[in-house]
Amino acid sequence: MPNMPKLLMAAGAVLFLVGLVWMLVGKSIPLGRLPGDIAIEKENFRFYFPIVTCIVISIVLSAVLYLVRLFMK
Repeated sequence: MPNMPKLLMAAGAVLFLVGLVWMLVGKSIPLGRLPGDIAIEKENFRFYFPIVTCIVISIVLSAVLYLVRLFMK
């Protein structure tokens, strides 16, 4: 349990950096508006499901975590 504060601080720092990068680069990378994302708009109804964006983020995170695990050995 003594490592929990360090883990929470590291997670907060990572979230902060991801948010900062997303804010700076978000205009040029159309995450959330990729072809294949489902968007249905009617008069009083709006449904949006970014399925392709979720898949891309999953693949990128999986690759990053694989590389981290590979180099930590």
